Amino acid sequence: MEPVEAPGWLTWLQQTELAGVLRDSAWAYPATEILHILAFVLAVGCLLALDLRLVGLGRAIAFDQVAGALLPWAIGAFCLTIPTGILLLLPEAPTIVPNPAFLVKMALMVLAGVNASLFHLGPWRRREAWLTGMPPLAARVSGALSIVLWVGVIASGRLIAYL
Repeated sequence: MEPVEAPGWLTWLQQTELAGVLRDSAWAYPATEILHILAFVLAVGCLLALDLRLVGLGRAIAFDQVAGALLPWAIGAFCLTIPTGILLLLPEAPTIVPNPAFLVKMALMVLAGVNASLFHLGPWRRREAWLTGMPPLAARVSGALSIVLWVGVIASGRLIAYL
């Protein structure tokens, strides 16, 4: 199979000065990767705890308490993963973007965002009825789906280096 030429904008990204710094520096890329992983671990860890509460574990703790304590951390950490992820992409953009594992990772992240949006438009608005009880089926499904999607994001992100 003949290699496909990368779109011009990806080649341009790879040739930017910032991409060169990340590629040529002994510490810039590893430091960015560590920051990306730490932020992602914090975000997904908080979401996992929240999702486990949604599927019905830890019902003695009011859902609003769990959400109030964890969502700000998850959102803040996730906001850090975006710029660090873009920085990690720059030095090898023409290679990474068409990588099947990268494409799966991006698709799963979009699906996780859609899942979270649907949760906030539905079960979240009626949470007063189940703060300390069993969440409704829609909330439990959303929590379980979130767990599956974020595990998929982790796995596909790790596979980028191998495909």
